[in-house]
Amino acid sequence: MNARVNTLTFLGGVNLTRLAGPVIIILILAMMILPLPPFLLDLLFTFNIALSMMVLLVGLYTKKPLDFSVFPTVLLVTTLLRLSLNVASSRIVLLEGHTGADAAGKVIEAFGHFLVGGNYTVGLVVFVILVIINFVVITKGAGRIAEVSARFTLDAMPGKQMAIDADLNAGLIGEDEARRRREEISQEADFFGSMDGASKFVRGDAVAGILIMVINIVGGLAVGIFQHNLDLATAVNNYTLLTIGDGLVAQLPALIISTAAGVVVSRVGTGEDMGGQLVSQLFNKPEVLIVTGSIIGLMGLIPGMPHLAFLLIGSLLGGSAYYIRQRSKVAEAVPEEAPVQAPPPEVQEVSWDDVTMVDTLGLEVGYRLIPLVDRTQSGDLLRRIKGIRKKFAQDMGFLVPAVHIRDNLELRPNAYRITLKGVEAGHGDAQFGMYLAINPGRVLGDLPGTPTTDPAFGLPAIWIEEHLRDQAQSYGYTVVDSSTVVATHLSNIVQSHAAELLGREEVQQLLDRVGKEAPKLVEDLVPKVLPLGTMQKVLQNLLEEGVHIRDMRTIIETLADFGARTQDAEELTAAVRGALGRAIMQQIYPGVSEIQVIALDPGLENLLLQAAKTQMGGGLEPGLAENLLKQTESVVQQQEQIGLPAVLLVPAPLRVLLSRFLRRVAPQLKVISHTEVPENMNIKVNAVLGTRV
Repeated sequence: MNARVNTLTFLGGVNLTRLAGPVIIILILAMMILPLPPFLLDLLFTFNIALSMMVLLVGLYTKKPLDFSVFPTVLLVTTLLRLSLNVASSRIVLLEGHTGADAAGKVIEAFGHFLVGGNYTVGLVVFVILVIINFVVITKGAGRIAEVSARFTLDAMPGKQMAIDADLNAGLIGEDEARRRREEISQEADFFGSMDGASKFVRGDAVAGILIMVINIVGGLAVGIFQHNLDLATAVNNYTLLTIGDGLVAQLPALIISTAAGVVVSRVGTGEDMGGQLVSQLFNKPEVLIVTGSIIGLMGLIPGMPHLAFLLIGSLLGGSAYYIRQRSKVAEAVPEEAPVQAPPPEVQEVSWDDVTMVDTLGLEVGYRLIPLVDRTQSGDLLRRIKGIRKKFAQDMGFLVPAVHIRDNLELRPNAYRITLKGVEAGHGDAQFGMYLAINPGRVLGDLPGTPTTDPAFGLPAIWIEEHLRDQAQSYGYTVVDSSTVVATHLSNIVQSHAAELLGREEVQQLLDRVGKEAPKLVEDLVPKVLPLGTMQKVLQNLLEEGVHIRDMRTIIETLADFGARTQDAEELTAAVRGALGRAIMQQIYPGVSEIQVIALDPGLENLLLQAAKTQMGGGLEPGLAENLLKQTESVVQQQEQIGLPAVLLVPAPLRVLLSRFLRRVAPQLKVISHTEVPENMNIKVNAVLGTRV
């Protein structure tokens, strides 16, 4: 097997591909210093032209810019190659130009004689025109596109990152796919930024070409007249033709490379190469071809016009339009099958099978959204829902019931409804085949479409056509398809109603799952110490405040210890929260050793402790309660503005009371007790409630 290792890649234990870059750069720089014979110059000029053609063809067949991410480096290397060849050829022209037109090789002679007819005035004009086209038109335009693309790509990065996080949270993609997409976004920004800088090389190369041509002509005349005693006419003829040939043989690859740069940065990713895009978008509308062919044909009938050229082109356009229309008619002519009439169903007796049970989780869709859940029509919503259930099970610690999907003719065609135990828990609209552009709060422009609101988070959004997707992302919108809209809304409903979805059947399955590994632990708890209903209530209390129940071993051990003392679900929940303190802190403050929290003013804390001794806070004055709610809402907004989680740290007797009381104005507020904070964590108070109450 070792004998079959590619010797071009490894030779003597050295990876030759890693040496290719440094060797090429060193050889290019060496050409500026070492003299080269004319034959070697011919080979290098030919290689330069071939290399530029390869770069152009790769750019034409590239489907998206990142497929040719090495292009900025190629641009630098080819520019250095052209300049080094200019230096090497200039040396030969000045040293050997007095000997004739072939002094610098056959390639320069061919460009100086055959391409411009041996007329240095014509050659000079052609050279200047090529430089103007390259410098003023192609390079400047490509540089501007790269500059704008780099700016828009950077502005769109937050929206794209949010879209990736949304797909990851919904279970549509895994960590590896999310990491790959983030790297692709970063590479895209780096690519356009590099192209913006690399275009300056081409512009500098064009300026250098003009200066080198002037220097070669002046220097050649001086060398020919004063050193080789040539007359003025001979010196002008020899050195000017050689210089113009040298300039043309360098500017032609430069023009090709600049064209490739413009092609690469101006591409819009559609999954097709440039040829496919041109044919499918420019020559695929028969109406356009008919009108254009008619105008060209009428112009050909005008006296004095070249009738053959105009009429020929007009006929070709008309024939192409006829061919496209005929092909469309053939594609649309699908024979319709006669409907088969089914025999009338037999009337059956009513039985208990006709009594339908209420679905725990249900999704009802209008008839226009049926393709989203139909695999035969490439609907992927079912796969996304499976991903949501799997992601939820991994995050929260139990498996939610399956989602039952059905169509509902009573809904609007584009509407859907999410039900929880037969009761509507959320609803919204989705436009099949369109994309929802969500405004995260900072976008660069407006989009044409149907204004709406994101059903999951209530953010302003717009339904847009598919061809506006890239434009919306460049403006900073978070763009998702209709399946993702429904899946994200469903995921949000499942997260917010996790406690209701944990029934006794799910609790028993959790105990059975733990019992396979620790059977004695489960036997000692249920039903000897606690009934199944009490354990279900404790787990629901945890889920209601967003605490996962993945650590069932710790939960069961804690309930076994405290279950003999009390059967009260609230007291048992407090004990379990204390045992899960590290997990709760890790969930709120991942990877930190200091927690920044909101605290209570001592006076307010004493007042609330007294109120907690009465029936559910009945002793709390209404005015005090209203002020506390307003101040909590303000402080929570301040915490979120500075990027910190809203967490209120209170004594253990107040935790349940304040958590339920403040949830109405700040659902995102987490209320924790002192007993839940691990001893190795430092506490920093950022805000205090009650200073103005």
